[in-house]
Amino acid sequence: MSGSPNEPLLVIFDMDGTLVDSQHMIVAALETAFGSEGIAPPDRRTMLSIVGLSLIEAMQTLVSDADGAVHVRLAEAYKAAFQDLRRHPEHREPLYPGALEALGELSARDEVLLGIATGKSRRGVDIVLGLHGLERHFVTIQTADRHPSKPHPSMVRKALSETGIAANRAVVVGDTVFDMEMARAAGAHALGVSWGYHDVKHLAQAGAARTLDRFAEVVPAIDQLFARGGRATE
Repeated sequence: MSGSPNEPLLVIFDMDGTLVDSQHMIVAALETAFGSEGIAPPDRRTMLSIVGLSLIEAMQTLVSDADGAVHVRLAEAYKAAFQDLRRHPEHREPLYPGALEALGELSARDEVLLGIATGKSRRGVDIVLGLHGLERHFVTIQTADRHPSKPHPSMVRKALSETGIAANRAVVVGDTVFDMEMARAAGAHALGVSWGYHDVKHLAQAGAARTLDRFAEVVPAIDQLFARGGRATE
């Protein structure tokens, strides 16, 4: 990696659409929530486009002509439906292929710290990390129930504060434009992944230094990114 071999580096992962494939649960929970209000759900692509936002902001985006009370009820119905789905073994959030190996390789490096910045609640994150035995990998976890919604940079800034890492030594790895914009707003690098919920072209427009097609490309991309001097591009 760039600079001193021992200079700390923070890699912040998004969760839904980046580390875990939760799309079937997200769509099913949204359909249940909309049904509870007698509202026709949007198409699948539109539903997945809001992944990464906080629940209230997601509902405001999906049903912009409804009032605030409806948005709150939809968010609560979504949470209840999602939690119900988790009770069934067939509704789990699997890791994307190669995720476990990449996390293990990064964690083994003394200079690398790992974090999470996600639209999930802290409870949801803890469930997923426990399911896959990933708790030991992450030193900072930032969630939507404790921060403004992405793309506000609050999650990244807090992760930097907790770890003492400079913004130009941090990178966000995510699948949505919200992740890219959040990273850039905080002064960090941004790497996009193509296996999630937003179009590759939009990730590039939002500030992704590169967009990766396989998890096996994540570690080499991080190495290459910081070999260029460890400074976020303007």
